[in-house]
Amino acid sequence: MSATRVVVTGLGTTSPVGGDVPSTWAALLAGQSGVKTLPYDWADQIPVKIAGVAAVEPTEVLERVKARRLDRSTQFALVAAMEAWKDAGLDVSPPDPERTGVALPSGIGGVQTLLQNYDVLKEKGYRRVSPLAVPMLMPNAPAANVGLYVNAKGPVQSPVSACASGNEGVALGVDQIRLGRADVVVVGGTEAAIHPLPMAAFGQMMALSKREGDPTTVSRPWDVGRDGFVLGEGAAVLILESEEHALARGARIYAEVKGAGLTDDSHDIAQPDPAGRGGARAIARCLLESDLSATDIRHINAHATSTPQGDIAEGLMIHATLGSHWDQVVVTSTKSMTGHLLGGAGALESLATVLAVYHRVVPPTINLDDQDPAVELDIATKPRDLPAGDFAALNNSFGFGGSNVAVAFATA
Repeated sequence: MSATRVVVTGLGTTSPVGGDVPSTWAALLAGQSGVKTLPYDWADQIPVKIAGVAAVEPTEVLERVKARRLDRSTQFALVAAMEAWKDAGLDVSPPDPERTGVALPSGIGGVQTLLQNYDVLKEKGYRRVSPLAVPMLMPNAPAANVGLYVNAKGPVQSPVSACASGNEGVALGVDQIRLGRADVVVVGGTEAAIHPLPMAAFGQMMALSKREGDPTTVSRPWDVGRDGFVLGEGAAVLILESEEHALARGARIYAEVKGAGLTDDSHDIAQPDPAGRGGARAIARCLLESDLSATDIRHINAHATSTPQGDIAEGLMIHATLGSHWDQVVVTSTKSMTGHLLGGAGALESLATVLAVYHRVVPPTINLDDQDPAVELDIATKPRDLPAGDFAALNNSFGFGGSNVAVAFATA
């Protein structure tokens, strides 16, 4: 493993449960769900009418003219990046632009801009299509605009791997620092796919929950009553630095990023390997790269989307990699409160994992009324303290196409 240590020095988010890090973290610890009935007229067109809508509209934070030139996914990314950049103190002492990078993807990208402009094309003709449509809808728009904001002249990238994208952005940022290409990398993920077409498409796949009743009870990872995920939106951003760079400027350090493991199932375009073998290999490779043993792991923020097959497969992965130590690891799924942010999920859950390590407390999984007997894990259903001393935590993300990413964070 490279001798370069990578640390987290800044955090930012806008999520279904809060418009910034303090409000999001407080909501997660309190077990508050951000899932609600959709407030849009178009919701009448589709059978699933709930989602994890952002708690704060990005247009309330960004300048009006600026916001109009950005797709909603990019708006979220920029709001989160602004908070993280300030949180790291880099707004006061900016780093060398040529040693600054970005690794910030979106799983689907500017889908709202794409579909809105297609509607304009059909209804009003090509002359009414926005001249900014392409730079707004392109998959690298969030990373590019964040790069402009922080004046990044190093690598600015968008590693797209569906629902594993946000966690892959974290892993790529670590690589850029260890390869000597940057001292500071803005990493994370974003998504804004609460739109009738994506929701209809996920619904036709039978991927979304059709559970009726209180929307806040619908996302229920590992519960026997789970029947699909709830779509969410938002973004999360982490500032990664080489430890040397962070210490030299006296930065506060939340946690160390020990390493990552990336694999693919090569099983199916949408369904996970039911035995969880690809994800298990990702966790094993993460431990190897991080120079960690199973006994170092005390917490896992699981991918656990509330789907019947995926939740079981992840339990198998954890047993396969942690062995007899599995019952010493506190597991949670913050998707029970936020819904599934697709390309932003891994980033938001990395942020939650970092805060769990930093504050030594695990947020709960809500709606777990009857744990599936096929899932033998120690799942936190209320906030759970983590031990004193040094330990590590994992954040797992898996995506369509079979992508698997595990990232390890440790006490600094």
